[in-house]
Amino acid sequence: MRSLPVRLDAVLVQALIAAALSFAHLHDLASAAGQDGWKAWAYPVSVDLLLVAAWRRLRSGGSKAAGWCWFLVALTASLGANVATAGLLDLNAVPAWLRILVAGWPAVAFLGSTLLAHGSPEPASNATATPAPPVPEPPALEPEPAPPSTTPVPPALVAHARKVADEHRARTGTPIDTSTLRARLGVPLPLAEAIAAQLT
Repeated sequence: MRSLPVRLDAVLVQALIAAALSFAHLHDLASAAGQDGWKAWAYPVSVDLLLVAAWRRLRSGGSKAAGWCWFLVALTASLGANVATAGLLDLNAVPAWLRILVAGWPAVAFLGSTLLAHGSPEPASNATATPAPPVPEPPALEPEPAPPSTTPVPPALVAHARKVADEHRARTGTPIDTSTLRARLGVPLPLAEAIAAQLT
Protein backbone atom coordinates (compact mmCIF):
# COMPACT_ATOMS: atom_id res chain seq x y z
CA MET A 1 0.00 0.00 0.00
CA ARG A 2 1.48 3.34 -1.07
CA SER A 3 1.66 6.10 1.50
CA LEU A 4 0.35 9.51 0.53
CA PRO A 5 3.12 12.07 -0.04
CA VAL A 6 3.31 14.82 2.57
CA ARG A 7 2.97 18.24 0.99
CA LEU A 8 4.68 20.99 2.95
CA ASP A 9 2.95 24.32 2.72
CA ALA A 10 5.26 27.34 2.96
CA VAL A 11 2.69 29.26 4.99
CA LEU A 12 2.33 26.36 7.47
CA VAL A 13 6.10 26.07 7.87
CA GLN A 14 6.37 29.83 8.45
CA ALA A 15 3.58 29.67 11.04
CA LEU A 16 5.31 26.82 12.91
CA ILE A 17 8.64 28.67 12.97
CA ALA A 18 6.99 31.89 14.20
CA ALA A 19 5.04 30.01 16.87
CA ALA A 20 8.19 28.26 18.13
CA LEU A 21 10.16 31.53 18.34
CA SER A 22 7.31 33.36 20.07
CA PHE A 23 6.89 30.42 22.46
CA ALA A 24 10.60 30.54 23.34
CA HIS A 25 10.56 34.31 23.91
CA LEU A 26 7.57 34.06 26.23
CA HIS A 27 9.24 31.23 28.15
CA ASP A 28 12.50 33.19 28.50
CA LEU A 29 10.71 36.32 29.71
CA ALA A 30 8.63 34.40 32.27
CA SER A 31 11.73 32.62 33.51
CA ALA A 32 13.64 35.91 33.83
CA ALA A 33 10.71 37.44 35.74
CA GLY A 34 10.96 34.75 38.42
CA GLN A 35 8.60 32.08 37.05
CA ASP A 36 10.75 28.97 37.06
CA GLY A 37 10.16 25.32 36.19
CA TRP A 38 6.82 24.30 34.66
CA LYS A 39 5.39 27.78 35.29
CA ALA A 40 7.72 29.35 32.74
CA TRP A 41 6.48 26.84 30.12
CA ALA A 42 2.84 27.48 31.00
CA TYR A 43 3.03 31.19 30.10
CA PRO A 44 3.47 30.78 26.33
CA VAL A 45 0.72 28.16 26.29
CA SER A 46 -1.59 30.56 28.12
CA VAL A 47 -0.88 33.45 25.74
CA ASP A 48 -1.31 31.30 22.63
CA LEU A 49 -4.56 29.76 23.89
CA LEU A 50 -6.00 33.20 24.56
CA LEU A 51 -5.03 34.25 21.03
CA VAL A 52 -6.77 31.17 19.60
CA ALA A 53 -9.91 31.68 21.74
CA ALA A 54 -10.18 35.33 20.66
CA TRP A 55 -9.65 34.41 17.00
CA ARG A 56 -12.33 31.72 17.19
CA ARG A 57 -14.77 34.27 18.65
CA LEU A 58 -14.01 36.64 15.76
CA ARG A 59 -14.52 33.87 13.18
CA SER A 60 -17.68 32.43 14.76
CA GLY A 61 -19.75 35.61 14.50
CA GLY A 62 -19.79 36.22 18.24
CA SER A 63 -19.23 39.55 19.96
CA LYS A 64 -16.65 41.34 17.80
CA ALA A 65 -15.74 43.86 20.53
CA ALA A 66 -14.84 41.15 23.06
CA GLY A 67 -13.00 39.12 20.43
CA TRP A 68 -10.86 42.06 19.29
CA CYS A 69 -10.21 43.21 22.87
CA TRP A 70 -8.79 39.89 24.05
CA PHE A 71 -7.01 39.25 20.76
CA LEU A 72 -5.12 42.56 21.18
CA VAL A 73 -4.35 41.78 24.84
CA ALA A 74 -2.82 38.40 23.93
CA LEU A 75 -1.03 39.86 20.89
CA THR A 76 0.46 42.62 23.06
CA ALA A 77 1.72 40.03 25.57
CA SER A 78 3.29 37.95 22.80
CA LEU A 79 4.76 40.92 20.94
CA GLY A 80 5.98 42.47 24.21
CA ALA A 81 7.87 39.29 25.10
CA ASN A 82 9.45 39.14 21.64
CA VAL A 83 10.65 42.75 21.88
CA ALA A 84 11.76 42.45 25.52
CA THR A 85 13.98 39.46 24.77
CA ALA A 86 15.57 41.13 21.70
CA GLY A 87 18.35 42.66 23.79
CA LEU A 88 16.54 45.85 24.79
CA LEU A 89 15.93 44.48 28.27
CA ASP A 90 18.49 43.06 30.67
CA LEU A 91 16.97 39.65 31.49
CA ASN A 92 19.31 39.37 34.49
CA ALA A 93 17.79 42.49 36.09
CA VAL A 94 14.09 42.52 35.17
CA PRO A 95 12.32 45.66 36.48
CA ALA A 96 9.64 45.32 39.14
CA TRP A 97 6.81 46.52 36.87
CA LEU A 98 7.54 43.72 34.39
CA ARG A 99 7.62 41.16 37.19
CA ILE A 100 4.19 42.45 38.26
CA LEU A 101 2.83 42.15 34.69
CA VAL A 102 4.14 38.61 34.33
CA ALA A 103 2.79 37.57 37.75
CA GLY A 104 -0.63 39.09 36.97
CA TRP A 105 -0.94 37.47 33.54
CA PRO A 106 -2.63 34.21 34.69
CA ALA A 107 -5.54 36.14 36.19
CA VAL A 108 -5.91 38.27 33.05
CA ALA A 109 -5.76 35.21 30.77
CA PHE A 110 -8.28 33.32 32.91
CA LEU A 111 -10.71 36.24 32.85
CA GLY A 112 -10.38 36.66 29.09
CA SER A 113 -10.79 32.95 28.35
CA THR A 114 -13.84 32.71 30.60
CA LEU A 115 -15.52 35.71 29.02
CA LEU A 116 -14.79 34.44 25.52
CA ALA A 117 -16.01 30.93 26.29
CA HIS A 118 -19.21 31.92 28.10
CA GLY A 119 -20.06 35.26 26.48
CA SER A 120 -23.37 35.43 24.64
CA PRO A 121 -22.96 35.49 20.86
CA GLU A 122 -24.52 38.31 18.89
CA PRO A 123 -27.64 37.38 16.97
CA ALA A 124 -27.15 37.25 13.22
CA SER A 125 -28.59 40.40 11.68
CA ASN A 126 -29.66 38.80 8.44
CA ALA A 127 -31.28 35.74 9.95
CA THR A 128 -34.94 35.45 9.18
CA ALA A 129 -37.26 33.12 10.96
CA THR A 130 -39.06 30.81 8.61
CA PRO A 131 -42.59 30.15 9.80
CA ALA A 132 -43.69 26.57 9.99
CA PRO A 133 -45.86 25.51 7.08
CA PRO A 134 -49.55 25.36 7.94
CA VAL A 135 -50.88 21.95 8.74
CA PRO A 136 -53.65 21.07 6.28
CA GLU A 137 -56.97 20.32 7.86
CA PRO A 138 -58.44 16.91 7.12
CA PRO A 139 -61.25 17.06 4.59
CA ALA A 140 -64.71 17.21 6.05
CA LEU A 141 -66.41 13.86 5.97
CA GLU A 142 -69.68 13.87 4.10
CA PRO A 143 -72.49 12.02 5.80
CA GLU A 144 -73.19 8.70 4.20
CA PRO A 145 -76.54 8.49 2.46
CA ALA A 146 -79.24 6.71 4.43
CA PRO A 147 -79.96 3.21 3.22
CA PRO A 148 -83.14 2.93 1.21
CA SER A 149 -86.24 2.33 3.29
CA THR A 150 -87.37 -1.24 3.48
CA THR A 151 -90.81 -0.37 4.85
CA PRO A 152 -93.44 -2.03 2.62
CA VAL A 153 -95.98 0.42 1.23
CA PRO A 154 -99.38 -0.73 -0.04
CA PRO A 155 -100.05 0.46 -3.62
CA ALA A 156 -103.38 2.01 -2.61
CA LEU A 157 -101.59 4.16 -0.01
CA VAL A 158 -99.05 5.29 -2.63
CA ALA A 159 -101.90 6.24 -4.99
CA HIS A 160 -103.64 8.23 -2.22
CA ALA A 161 -100.36 9.93 -1.28
CA ARG A 162 -99.84 10.91 -4.94
CA LYS A 163 -103.23 12.67 -4.95
CA VAL A 164 -102.33 14.50 -1.72
CA ALA A 165 -98.97 15.54 -3.20
CA ASP A 166 -100.60 16.74 -6.42
CA GLU A 167 -103.11 18.83 -4.48
CA HIS A 168 -100.28 20.36 -2.43
CA ARG A 169 -98.30 21.26 -5.57
CA ALA A 170 -101.39 22.79 -7.24
CA ARG A 171 -102.11 24.88 -4.15
CA THR A 172 -98.56 25.97 -3.17
CA GLY A 173 -96.53 25.49 -6.34
CA THR A 174 -93.90 23.45 -4.46
CA PRO A 175 -93.49 19.70 -3.99
CA ILE A 176 -94.73 18.29 -0.69
CA ASP A 177 -92.09 17.60 1.96
CA THR A 178 -91.95 14.45 4.08
CA SER A 179 -93.18 16.03 7.32
CA THR A 180 -96.24 17.59 5.60
CA LEU A 181 -97.00 14.30 3.84
CA ARG A 182 -96.77 12.47 7.15
CA ALA A 183 -99.11 14.95 8.81
CA ARG A 184 -101.64 14.76 5.93
CA LEU A 185 -101.63 10.96 5.81
CA GLY A 186 -101.35 10.36 9.56
CA VAL A 187 -98.65 7.72 9.19
CA PRO A 188 -95.41 7.12 11.12
CA LEU A 189 -92.21 8.81 9.89
CA PRO A 190 -90.53 5.66 8.42
CA LEU A 191 -93.67 4.94 6.37
CA ALA A 192 -93.91 8.58 5.24
CA GLU A 193 -90.26 8.45 4.11
CA ALA A 194 -90.92 5.24 2.18
CA ILE A 195 -93.95 6.81 0.47
CA ALA A 196 -92.01 10.03 -0.35
CA ALA A 197 -89.24 7.92 -1.91
CA GLN A 198 -91.80 6.33 -4.27
CA LEU A 199 -93.35 9.68 -5.21
CA THR A 200 -90.09 11.09 -6.62
